[in-house]
Amino acid sequence: MATQRHGQIVETPTEARQGEPGPSVLALLSVSTGLAVLILGIVWFVFFRT
Repeated sequence: MATQRHGQIVETPTEARQGEPGPSVLALLSVSTGLAVLILGIVWFVFFRT
């Protein structure tokens, strides 16, 4: 909880960020890119193979 010292509000780094650290951005980008490649591969295989 934020405290007040000498007229200034003192917060922990987590409180200053206003929440818990979320999932890794690298993991999120990797998973979303992998899913996009998989979906586009399926669409290509279904519609464009000869």
